[in-house]
Amino acid sequence: MSQGNAAAEPAEAARKSGGNLERALRQGHFAVTAELGPPRGWDAAFVRKKAQILKGWVDAANVTDNQAAVVHMSSIATGLLMIEEGLEPIIQMTCRDRNRLAMQSDLLGAAAHGVHNLLCLSGDHQSKGDHPGAKNVHDIDSIQLVAMVRAMRDENHYQNGRDIPGGGPRLFIGAAANPFADPAGMRPYRLRKKAQAGADFIQTQLVYDVPRFREFMKKVVDLGAHERVAILAGVGPLKSPGMARHLRLNVPGMAVPESLDARLEAAVKGIAGDDKTARSTAWREEGKRICVELIQEIREIEGVAGVHIMAIEWEEAVPEIVKAAGLRSGTQG
Repeated sequence: MSQGNAAAEPAEAARKSGGNLERALRQGHFAVTAELGPPRGWDAAFVRKKAQILKGWVDAANVTDNQAAVVHMSSIATGLLMIEEGLEPIIQMTCRDRNRLAMQSDLLGAAAHGVHNLLCLSGDHQSKGDHPGAKNVHDIDSIQLVAMVRAMRDENHYQNGRDIPGGGPRLFIGAAANPFADPAGMRPYRLRKKAQAGADFIQTQLVYDVPRFREFMKKVVDLGAHERVAILAGVGPLKSPGMARHLRLNVPGMAVPESLDARLEAAVKGIAGDDKTARSTAWREEGKRICVELIQEIREIEGVAGVHIMAIEWEEAVPEIVKAAGLRSGTQG
């Protein structure tokens, strides 16, 4: 089983952030990350509860940045609450909402409070969210953001070339990849471009079509990109056949085999059609089993260094999936 470049350059990796995620990858462990969605309001207890569910089961957890262009609690503020609860955050930052001044300023503040990880994203278009009349920024794109943060960290200067007093923030830099988006043939090259810009890890879109993902990873390996960046494959439990169909039909760049719909439907055979609770429970249990099987298949693909579990608004499923997949011993830290 290959785990990419997990321990290729330990001396260099040691200088990057010193966080849990970096350490796990550098030591050759199969890394596990998850996702913690911030609240729509300012309830800190909401964040703390979710953090306690994930603590001890993952190396770090993503904090979305106004996901789907909908207003949520700040990713950085949410991340600081997570740190207080003993869970390492991966703060997300979109190019949609900030110019390069605000980005650099926020990253300095985040690093000062002990944030170790950053995921650089373009961001969902604001027209799809709850403020469709908002103006986007896109002062720089996600690849330029990766390059800017790498220069801040490794060369100790701002994007304009001026030195950062005391040195740059020590951040482990992540980026996203969608193996199935059109044009699919270009996706391995775009991943390599992000690696060349300075990304330390990549988290992919949800993977349900393992054969297609295997083809994508073969090209990534042929390009040698896995030697420069740790690749974490996105996985997530399906909650119902309707969710599977929605992802396939309405989410760009998603590949969800129809066989999964059929498998979920088969899970409720014998349950009365009006027993919604029993049907929902059966679907969710089958969805978790599918996710575990996907992890076990993906783990054997060359170049994969870990998984990113996206259990959207279902953090409770993550410990069960991690334990069932044999990724953790089952004891929380």
